[in-house]
Amino acid sequence: MRAVPHASDPLLRRMTLDEWADLPEDEEGEFVDGWLVEEEVPEFLHEAIVAWLLEKLVAWTRARGGIAGASDAKFAVASDRGRKPDITVFVPGRMPPRRGLVRVPPEIAVEIVSPGPRNRHRDRVEKNAEYAAFGIDWYWLVDPEPLRLEILRRDDAAAYTTALVASTG
Repeated sequence: MRAVPHASDPLLRRMTLDEWADLPEDEEGEFVDGWLVEEEVPEFLHEAIVAWLLEKLVAWTRARGGIAGASDAKFAVASDRGRKPDITVFVPGRMPPRRGLVRVPPEIAVEIVSPGPRNRHRDRVEKNAEYAAFGIDWYWLVDPEPLRLEILRRDDAAAYTTALVASTG
C-alpha cells in the first residue's frame, strides 16, 4: 500500500494491456478498460479452497501431460481486459507461455466467489462473459457460502451453459 500517490502511479493513469502485464508482481489489480482496478482481498477460507482444489487439479492435470496454476498469472482475455483467475488448467496442445502475459485460453478457469455484491457480480457476470469470449471451455465457480460448485461449459455460441451444480457431497 502506498502512503502518497505518485504521478507515475498506474492507478492514476490509463494504460495498455502490455503496460499492465509489465507491472511489478507486487502491483495488485486486474485490467479493465484501460485502468488498473482493485481486486478483492482474499480471506483465509478463499485461499484454503484454492490450495485444496489446486492440489487435486495439479495431480489430475499432470497425469494427462498438462499443467495447473494458481492466482496472479495475468491473462489477456480481451484487448481491453486482463484478468487473474484463481486457478487455471492447461492441457497438452494448449499450454501457456513460460513468462509474460498469457494470451492462450486455459481449458478450465476457476474463481472462488468472494463475499459482497461487487465481487459476486464480477465473478458471475463480467468474468463469465469475458472468459467465454476468450475461449475458456470450462468455467468453475466455487461459492464458499453457501458451499456450492457450479461447472459451466462453453457452447458453440461462445456462451456458458450449466453442466453441473453441486451443493453437497
